[in-house]
Amino acid sequence: MTDDQNEIDASRAPLLDHLIELRRRLLYCIAALIVAFGVSYYFAENIFAFLVQPLLSAGQKTLIYTQIFEAFFVKVKVAFFAAMMIAFPVIANQLWQFVAPGLYRKEKRALLPFLLATPILFVAGAALAYYMAIPMALHFLLSFQGNIGGVQQEALPGIGNYLSFVMQFLFAFGLAFLLPVLLMLLERAGIVTRKQLIGARRYAIVGATAIAAVLTPPDLMSQVLLAVPLIVLYELAIIGIWFTERKRSKEAGTDIVEA
Repeated sequence: MTDDQNEIDASRAPLLDHLIELRRRLLYCIAALIVAFGVSYYFAENIFAFLVQPLLSAGQKTLIYTQIFEAFFVKVKVAFFAAMMIAFPVIANQLWQFVAPGLYRKEKRALLPFLLATPILFVAGAALAYYMAIPMALHFLLSFQGNIGGVQQEALPGIGNYLSFVMQFLFAFGLAFLLPVLLMLLERAGIVTRKQLIGARRYAIVGATAIAAVLTPPDLMSQVLLAVPLIVLYELAIIGIWFTERKRSKEAGTDIVEA
């Protein structure tokens, strides 16, 4: 019996113990989320002030709300989104602590880099959205103000609509940047192969363009800013899979020699 099998056998437990362990991990996640929400709610105005900077840079200095509770709910949403970001490392760690005992040592080494890369890639995508895509989209959308046929057209965005607009961009770009992680996990699970991904390259380009058209405003620059990174990340995933294939083949060759 190998060391990996001994490690798995040592971690076996009755179903009830697994459920108790799952409840304990979920309670840790909920507690982390509640604490993060409390802190985020206290600083919600500062966080929202950060989110409105692209709007101020675009020359729009007024946000309105037309429903009595809208401003309050926006503050709650801002706090909740910030709490999810802050608590994510704790949630991911608790998920890993629950799953890891059931994995072989090689599986742990394979999955841990993906877990670590997920928040980094998400933040990178959100940063691209905040510093480039959102300002360009706002400049385009606010350019329709002015005198049209003798009527003065003025933008008065609602505070709730603006928050939804920003969050749509942040999450769309953040999730899009997780494409390499998704593709490499699918390859690791045997669902797709590198050759299949190479053969589907033209469809991936069309899909990236379609996703960008759906998730961004109709201005060309915003769509390009999402479509191009998606295509590049697709290619990076293929390269990453090639490296992992080489590593696995070397390890397999070593195992054969040791055997």
